[in-house]
Amino acid sequence: MAEIEIQRDDIERMFSRFHVVVRDAGGETTHDVTLSSDDFGRYGKRFRSPDEFVRACFEFLLAREPKDSILASFDVSVIARYFPEFEAEITAER
Repeated sequence: MAEIEIQRDDIERMFSRFHVVVRDAGGETTHDVTLSSDDFGRYGKRFRSPDEFVRACFEFLLAREPKDSILASFDVSVIARYFPEFEAEITAER
């Protein structure tokens, strides 16, 4: 299982920026991620914080592709373009 480290770099009124490090036996990758307040409201209702939501996004991605295939820089909104099931899965009650 990969270790996911989330660090919120910047918080603005409309969006947050995160620096994410994913580590596993094969090494580590780093990712810069933005999350708008609108997307957190749409997708992240069941999460206590944006940080927790970004972690869940990476768990979702890592279940589908290796860490090296995850974009180095992206906005959370693009995940649904690559994985149409993202919205249904990330918003499902657990």
